[in-house]
Parts: sequence; structure tokens; C-alpha cells
Amino acid sequence: MATRTAPPPLHVSVQPHWRVGRDAQDTLDATALLDLLATVQGTGSIAQAGRELGLSYRHVWGLLQQAEALFGEPLLLRGRGRGSALTALGEKLVWADARIGARLQPLLESLSSELEGELGRVQRRAAQTQTPRLHASHGFAVAALRELLTADEVAVDVRYRNSLESVAALAQGECELAGFHVPLGEFEAAAAQRFLTWLRPDEHRLVHLAVRAQGLFVAPGNPLAVHSIDDLTRPGLRFVNRPEGSGTRVLTELLLQRHGISPRAVTGYDNTELTHAAVAAYVASGMADVGIGVQTAAHRFGLHFIPLLRERYFFAVPADALRQDRLRPVLAVLRSTAFRSRVAALKGYEAAHTGEVLTLTEAFGRSS
Repeated sequence: MATRTAPPPLHVSVQPHWRVGRDAQDTLDATALLDLLATVQGTGSIAQAGRELGLSYRHVWGLLQQAEALFGEPLLLRGRGRGSALTALGEKLVWADARIGARLQPLLESLSSELEGELGRVQRRAAQTQTPRLHASHGFAVAALRELLTADEVAVDVRYRNSLESVAALAQGECELAGFHVPLGEFEAAAAQRFLTWLRPDEHRLVHLAVRAQGLFVAPGNPLAVHSIDDLTRPGLRFVNRPEGSGTRVLTELLLQRHGISPRAVTGYDNTELTHAAVAAYVASGMADVGIGVQTAAHRFGLHFIPLLRERYFFAVPADALRQDRLRPVLAVLRSTAFRSRVAALKGYEAAHTGEVLTLTEAFGRSS
């Protein structure tokens, strides 16, 4: 029997949707409102926001009036000849939506990928094909790779997990690509050793994804004059951390050890957010004063960034999988000029070696 060619993969998108009301009959489509408020915040103009969103001026005013009646106070400050600005409540709603989006995005994208796999299972079985599995933390370069894979109709089963979970999953045969990151410089050996517990020089290879900058996130203009890790012990300074097992949590622990700081001395050390974007959104909304993450997240949320170090992000891969047909389309996109350009365009990212394949010894020397 001839092998059938599978049709293009199905793509699923799951997005959060707000509805606000005092009862089931009297509800407001808050998702549309939040889009409007965020666009007004960016443009300073109600009319311009309506045009960018494709909404009539009448519809915009109707939505605002309905929302202000529901909340019992204004959401916009309207100045004659001075444009429009959000009130404190309007800003609170916009930042709440940003935090929710940053928190839920990895989960929703993982669920979307899972649904795509379920819907395409029969197609793949008929075509006698298998979908590569990618486990990685939710980073900006990984997101860019997924977008290009989707655009090129390359099916990949994506699961967003922290770095240690991803590498452990690879060692246990649960995926073919596992993302993790290791700082350059003095912390490299200690950080790499946590991942090398799961990797074998004769069984695994590393595909270089990017070099990126990690540092401290603080409010625009750095009003609290934060300059280094030592400032995390300052009384009243609120920190937001990353979860156990994440590469950035490993980095944070190493930085505190070097500075002789006990985690107990850092207010908010046990308060965690799942992604770099979620940490940035948390700081930007005023719920914390400082966090640690990649420069891209700080840039996208308008935060001041204090560089600490640079790190390399890799995909660990079984050596024999590099020669398998099912992984070739993924590697082709990863090594493409288009993907390298996307990575280089990310604030704080470098793509000079994107797509290169290394042995563990080439990457980490004797520590491997």
C-alpha cells in the first residue's frame, strides 16, 4: 500500500476572554474594552484607538459608557486638546489583563498544541508519520520558532516546561528537543552540571538557539535606585521570583550564593511567576519592585533593565534524532535565515551561532 501524504496540520488557538457583570443577564464584553483601553493608552486618543481597532466612534463611546456605568467611575481622563489618558482604574484593568495574558500564554499554547496533536492523530497515522516533540520554557526565541514552524506548516508537539523538567523529559524519551539555558562566565560550570545529570556525551547533542542578556527588571527610570543583587536585601524592596526548576531560578540561586545572601533575606523570594513576561508584567503593574529575566521582557513592558550577565540557550537532542526524517523540517527552520533574523531582532538576543550543533564537550568542556 502506498504511503499517504498527510494534509497540512490543523492550527488551534485558545485565548482568554473577559466578561464582567453583576449578574448573568447584565454583562460587559470586557475583552473588547481592554483592547480599547490599551490602545488609548498607546495612542493618547479615543478616536485614533477606534480607527486602529476598526470600531466606529459611536461604538467606542457606547462601550466606554457601559463600562463606566458598571464600574461606577471613569476609566478615561478626557482633556480638551490634550488627548485622553487612563484613570487609575483604567490602568489597573490594562495591567491586570497584561498579567493574566503573560501567566496564561504558556498554558494556553501548550493546550493548543495538545489539541492540534489530538485532532491530527488520525492524519498522521494514515500518513505513517510522527510529530517531533519539543519541551522548553516559554521564551521569546522559542515562541518565534513556533510561529515560523506554523507558517511553514511544520507540525511540532510543543510543551512548555521549565529547563530541568525539559531535559529530564528528553532523557526519559518523552521528547526529541529539550530547551535549557546556561549562563556564560563564572556560573557556567555549576549551572551546566544540573542539566548534565540528564545528558550523556555519547547520546546527546546540543543545537545552539541564542545568546541572551539576563538582568534585573525595575520600574521605568529606576526610581528606587536598584543597581545590583545586593539591593534585594533592602528593607521594603519587593522581589518576584521564578519557580523551582527554571533556568532563571538556578541563576538567581547562584547569584545570591556569590553575594552571600540568604533567600530568607529577600522579601518576596517565594512569590513566583512562570515566565519572563509574567515577571515583567508583575513589576510593571506595581505589584513588585524588582525581578530577574531576559532583556526582551523588560523592553516589551517598558521597564528599566539592569544587565547582570549573558547566557546561552540550547536545545538538547538525541544524537541519532538529528538524522531522522521527522526532525529535518524543524532543524531546517531553526537554521534558516528567517529564524536567525527573528532572533537577532529580539532585544538582548544574539543569533550569530543559531542552528549550530555542538557536542557536550564542545559546549561545556571538561565539566561535561
